[in-house]
Amino acid sequence: QVQLVESGGGLVQAGGSLRLSCAASGNSFSANVMGWYRQTPGKQRELVASINSLGSTTYADSVKGRFTISRDNAKNTVYLQMNSLKPEDTAVYYCNSRGLATLWRNYWGQGTQVTVSS
Repeated sequence: QVQLVESGGGLVQAGGSLRLSCAASGNSFSANVMGWYRQTPGKQRELVASINSLGSTTYADSVKGRFTISRDNAKNTVYLQMNSLKPEDTAVYYCNSRGLATLWRNYWGQGTQVTVSS
């Protein structure tokens, strides 16, 4: 069982920055793939960024060059640094964890709202 708790969302003006954090429970954090997804009403949840156990990262085209995902295995925490925010980045952001120890089952946090005003 993995529990994920996100924090760091809020309201920011376009061009501003926010840093999301996701604290994970469990002993397998360092081996897990961690990701950030986002969802807006009426749309499917989409991958924003992910980072694997080796530190390799992937990003959605829409956030490349603006967002950075990182992890601190000593703190069981994954971060999403969001710079140059745009109104279209407004969404609920969810932390995701999956790994071999839990048979690749997806675990989700409760979500944190990010609102970017124009």
